[in-house]
Amino acid sequence: MEGIEKKCLDIISAVSESRDTYIKAIHKARDYEFDTARSLVEEGNKAFLEGHTAHKELITREAKGDLGNVTMLLLHAEDQLMSAESFKIIAEEMISAYEKIQKLEMKVKWT
Repeated sequence: MEGIEKKCLDIISAVSESRDTYIKAIHKARDYEFDTARSLVEEGNKAFLEGHTAHKELITREAKGDLGNVTMLLLHAEDQLMSAESFKIIAEEMISAYEKIQKLEMKVKWT
């Protein structure tokens, strides 16, 4: 079970980093720092991919019948993965929304 526990911790670590980076991207978008926000999303994507890769390895092991019992640690890892993925979607949408808000503010300012 040690291998599975290590993979779970790898997933949790990587996707926690990605989620935190996506949240930073939202904060930068709120400040209209769109290039930085997009860069942070890309950085978060790299960390997310690490977690997703480890997750895929566990799914493959399960398909082969090598996974064993489902543990709370594995459930937590899965939950963290899904949370990070949700924050990625939210970050991308918020960047787009803040860009539209900035354009509207500039349009109103010049009229």
